[in-house]
Amino acid sequence: SVESGANNVVFIRTQGIEPENLVHHILKDMHATKKKKTRVILRMLPISGTCKAFMEDMKKYTETFFEPWFKAPNKGTFQIVYKARNNSHMSREEVIKELAGIVGSLNPENKVDLNNPQYTIVVEIIKNICCLSVVRDYVLFRKYNLQEVVKSTKEDKQHNPSSLTEEQNTKVVEPETKEEKSSKEVNQENK
Repeated sequence: SVESGANNVVFIRTQGIEPENLVHHILKDMHATKKKKTRVILRMLPISGTCKAFMEDMKKYTETFFEPWFKAPNKGTFQIVYKARNNSHMSREEVIKELAGIVGSLNPENKVDLNNPQYTIVVEIIKNICCLSVVRDYVLFRKYNLQEVVKSTKEDKQHNPSSLTEEQNTKVVEPETKEEKSSKEVNQENK
């Protein structure tokens, strides 16, 4: 493990293993089996590259870093996810705009898709270090959240009442007969 310099963030260095493939394999397994395999880890984000958290350094680094995914003939839909910890000198909008411009310059056929992208560019800034990765299935694996990915669709419907079907939502109310009405009044008086 490597000291990160931020609360509740732990880096684990891998050697000889691609972090994207390792984390994707773990999440794919948890999504398929729906078995919770950790109590304390909330998210696992692979980090493939790091540079200094200054715009010029990020531009230089990402021009070559994004090539395997986005340089012609490769193309795909993408979104950019940005998070900064213990850093206030970077502007979220500026970083996203610059990185999207670099991806677009590598191949004009690369398109932004915020709902279901093929690739998600994860930008995590911790103090003065920018951590970058390009991941797949970010939406399917619930933002790489280990606690959420094991929840089944049945649990999701219980937590989200708006997902009830129309049939479950509509209830037919029949008018009461005179006998039912009078028996209710008698019961009220007795109480």
